[in-house]
Amino acid sequence: MDQDTTKKTVKDPEGLDVYQKADKLVLEIYAITNKYFPAEERFCLSSQLRRSAISVPANIAEGFNRQYINDYIRFVRISLASLSESIYYIKLATKLRYLPVKNSQVLLRNAEEIARMLQGLIHSLKKYQK
Repeated sequence: MDQDTTKKTVKDPEGLDVYQKADKLVLEIYAITNKYFPAEERFCLSSQLRRSAISVPANIAEGFNRQYINDYIRFVRISLASLSESIYYIKLATKLRYLPVKNSQVLLRNAEEIARMLQGLIHSLKKYQK
């Protein structure tokens, strides 16, 4: 397949539900790190969490616009790995008491849903591999 079959109905990555949810998670993480994280973490844990979260929709977008399906799958896998990194940082921030448990649970629930969606996307894309 020279271009992803999903592109027949979705013209850009922003049309993908998983991209939209990942983008929303980035915004939630920015809001929460601004509100709860101490200033001394601005260039450490806060920055790491933000960067790993940003990587999720960014890699979905990059993969979507690659010419070959294997490249797309590789970038979705990178998104999944970045999401795993974000999940770790969320759990660490909760252990350090930077993040209230209630907020952590919401972020983790959203991240787990995105992980399932990314795994589903990988599974769907593999059907088109040569």
